[in-house]
Amino acid sequence: MRPFLDRAVPEAWNAATAFAAAIRTAALDRGLSAAESELIKVRASQLNGCAFCLDLHSREARQAGVPQQRLDLLPAWRDTSVFTEREKAVLAVAEASTSLPLADRSVAELSAARAALGDDAFAAAEWVAVAINAFNRVSVLSEHPVRPRDGDGKLLR
Repeated sequence: MRPFLDRAVPEAWNAATAFAAAIRTAALDRGLSAAESELIKVRASQLNGCAFCLDLHSREARQAGVPQQRLDLLPAWRDTSVFTEREKAVLAVAEASTSLPLADRSVAELSAARAALGDDAFAAAEWVAVAINAFNRVSVLSEHPVRPRDGDGKLLR
């Protein structure tokens, strides 16, 4: 078992959480909704295989108003019509920011996402993606455990 990075170097963890809080505020100020931010976090966490962040941000996405059906269909977002154009734009940002280097498809999707979101929300979406990718790496490297929850999201003992 590796050390939890957040506990091993708490000053770095505190700086990372302050960074995330600044991004959250900046994203909201630039027109990116909490639900859109959570879609970015869930999709990046899926791609990175981060169970801890996936558990956390799936719950937070539901609390922000993302319907369960959209969370269920997230891996197939390009193949369904249940996502809005803005949601598709933020999901394109999530995938491009997570799967570097940028492929031609990603470059084209980012251009379309910028047109759909506008410069401010687009930049905010990229910052949300940068942050969640960093947190995914912390959790995966730390092997943060996922604790069982009931249907209401409460921890089971």
